[in-house]
Formats: sequence, structure tokens, C-alpha cells
Amino acid sequence: MILETERLILREFELDDDKDMFALNQDFEVIRYTGDGPFESVAATRAFLENYSDYKRNGFGRWVVIRKEDGKTLGWCGLKRHDDGMVDLGYRFFRDEWGKGYATESALGCLKYGFETLLLPQIIARVDPENKASINVIEKLGFTFWKTDVCHGVADARIYLLKQEEFSIL
Repeated sequence: MILETERLILREFELDDDKDMFALNQDFEVIRYTGDGPFESVAATRAFLENYSDYKRNGFGRWVVIRKEDGKTLGWCGLKRHDDGMVDLGYRFFRDEWGKGYATESALGCLKYGFETLLLPQIIARVDPENKASINVIEKLGFTFWKTDVCHGVADARIYLLKQEEFSIL
């Protein structure tokens, strides 16, 4: 377990997460604004998980989000260091879990971990300008618009920034 919130547990990916992560990426609405395509198969998903190196390389990464109440996998949330050195916050949840506050709750836990445990000076969030729900979450968390840039094939992605000294728990 990496971190725990009131309703959630976040932990590293395991190979047994292959079916859930495959199903998550099969829903077009879930990946609509991400620039990612669906996994080709459960085997391809498992291969991705086997080769996921962010934990070893950076000491952090994307984490599976599990609801404490029933142990159900809801999606993933976490931090990712990109080639330019920037660390971004990202999340993806099954559509039937949208609107329940899980993105905000898990993202807040990740920000707290990033700023207080990893001592990151800043964290960014990259959002497709059409993804109004994610923009609402990012702004609720205290991020402010920084610039527009290309991200995963989205030519006009909105890049938000949150500095450690600006972070406060909601």
C-alpha cells in the first residue's frame, strides 16, 4: 500500500490487475481525452504491467485505486515523471464510478504524498480542453492554468501547475 484516504487504498500495480486495467481501457469514454488507445488484449495489458518501470526508476508512479468498503478496483491515480523532468498527476476511473468524488479524493492523496513525502517542488496536470470534468477536479485541487502545449497528440492540451508552497489540503 502506498497511501490511504478516507474511502480508498492506493497501491502499486500487480500482474493480477491485468483484467481490470484491460477493461478500464476498453471503454472509449474513459480513454476519450487521454490520447491512449485500448489495450489489444489482456495479455498485452499484462505485458504492460510486467514492464511498468516507473516504481523502480522514479520511486513512484500510477497506482491502483481500491475502495476500502468492498475491495473493488475503481481505476488508477498517481504521479508520473516525464522525460522533461516534470511530474504530472493523472487518473482514470471506470465510468460507473464517475461523479462519486474518487478522482478528487485519490488525487488529493497523491498530491499530499508528492509534496510531503517525495518533497516535489511542483506537480503539473495535463488536460484535454474538452475534458470539463477533469478540469473541474484539477481546479478544485488548487492547480492554476500555466500554458497550452502538445500532450499525447492533443495539440492544445491545457497544462496546469501546482507548487508545493501553494498546496493545501481541501
